[in-house]
Amino acid sequence: MGVPERLAERMTMAEQHEYLRARFSRRTMIRGGAVTLGAVAGGAFVPGATARAAAPTARTAPATASVDGALVAPFGRHLAYGTDPRTEMTVSWQVPVAVKKPFIRIGAHPTDLSREIDAEVRTLFTPAGVGASGNHTQYYVHARLSRLKPGRTYYYGVGHQGFDPAAPHLLGTLGTFTTAPAHKTPFTFTAFGDEGVSYHGLANNALLLGQNPAFHLHAGDIAYADPSGSGQTSDTGFDARIWDQFLAQTESVAKSVPWMPAYGNHDMEAWYSPNGYGGEEARWTLPDNGPDKQNLPGVYSFVHGNTAIISLDANDISFEIPANLGISGGTQTKWLEAQLKKYRASHDIDFIVVFFHHCAYCTSTSHASEGGVRQEWVPLFEKYTVDLVINGHNHQYERTDVIKGNKVTKKLPIGGTAYPETDGVVYVTAGAAGRSLYAFSAPLSYEGNEHDVESVASFVNVKGGKQNETVAWSRVRYLDYSFLRVDVTPAPKGRLATLTVRGIAETGDQVDHFTVARRAK
Repeated sequence: MGVPERLAERMTMAEQHEYLRARFSRRTMIRGGAVTLGAVAGGAFVPGATARAAAPTARTAPATASVDGALVAPFGRHLAYGTDPRTEMTVSWQVPVAVKKPFIRIGAHPTDLSREIDAEVRTLFTPAGVGASGNHTQYYVHARLSRLKPGRTYYYGVGHQGFDPAAPHLLGTLGTFTTAPAHKTPFTFTAFGDEGVSYHGLANNALLLGQNPAFHLHAGDIAYADPSGSGQTSDTGFDARIWDQFLAQTESVAKSVPWMPAYGNHDMEAWYSPNGYGGEEARWTLPDNGPDKQNLPGVYSFVHGNTAIISLDANDISFEIPANLGISGGTQTKWLEAQLKKYRASHDIDFIVVFFHHCAYCTSTSHASEGGVRQEWVPLFEKYTVDLVINGHNHQYERTDVIKGNKVTKKLPIGGTAYPETDGVVYVTAGAAGRSLYAFSAPLSYEGNEHDVESVASFVNVKGGKQNETVAWSRVRYLDYSFLRVDVTPAPKGRLATLTVRGIAETGDQVDHFTVARRAK
């Protein structure tokens, strides 16, 4: 992305951002002609400003000729829950060129879309030289919806001046979404990490949609516009246009299923902001309840039925890829403990699921385990008996036994049941959504092809490098494209509520299943 490798290796994400701004902003102003200050500084750090003010929102890029809005079709629709999924939803989309007066129509029936709400445009400009393309401008549009009714299905259409989705010939562009229920009811959600743009990603998405999930979790490394993933801008392969392809690829799911991402190492893009997330803030509108929106916009939580979901940013604590190491100054870990304490004390919440990118426990020959996660967060997962931890980063499927204190407390065979209140925590790596696959050092072992081993040679990334370890907790290892399906079944007070967790291959085959059980409150 334009920083010489000899410099990038020694720079933090913020230092690389300042380097790029100094190098390319003046060049952009000269080449682009009529460019506003907002376009040149789009996402630049402003002392004392909030991250949302510093992010490239509603700014003007290099001037383009006016286009008739009737000829411009929205694409790349993607939903996200608000802070309260029962009453809030954000609908986001793209347009290929600037449009006037973007809006969303919403109603309880496709023929009743009388409610019209203005939308916000966030313009993201990437100049030639920062990446692989020439000057490229992207227009992301967001409409925040509130005061919705719990458990209700709504119809919506997105448009702008000249393109009204309520017009008879455009009714085929309508989408639907369903808000979270007000009470405990059974539901399904899905999860994976590391998708990118590929035929395998398309295949996984098609199969995933058939699970009828209430929402989907993406555990980092989303589009791979930055293929290096090292948090360094020396990679000349950065291409912002990959995001256009990715959001078009996932639209079949994300237009009706809230797509909730956590940020991974490939999601740090130094040009847009000092923390690397300015581009992500243009593309996504996520729940606004995290500890540090200026530095960690991908950290948030939400509740669906009897289950609390927590998204974390492991770039903040990663020894392996330290570009953003320590960026929160410890506030993320403090916030995590406060959230876990609150949710575990709530009489309405039975299960707590945490997802983030870097793996707490994995035996991949590529990244294996992250020592920063084990040091900062694993003790909290155990203290508050987290029910399930979902990671990406390693491009394969792996599931542990039940772990506490870095040791196996209970073997969890395929089809087995874990009781977090007494046993410990189960960790699943589900990073085989679409990118090229990694490898294991031990034999594969999955449903229908079990091959138990006593121990596996692996390593953990610690401060200063890799530390070899021999582990006994690797229970299921599958090496092909796959995703995670989780069925949540509430129960009356005192009875066992369950999470039924399944690993589903791109072929549709089930490669793993187990149950997490807890007495309902």
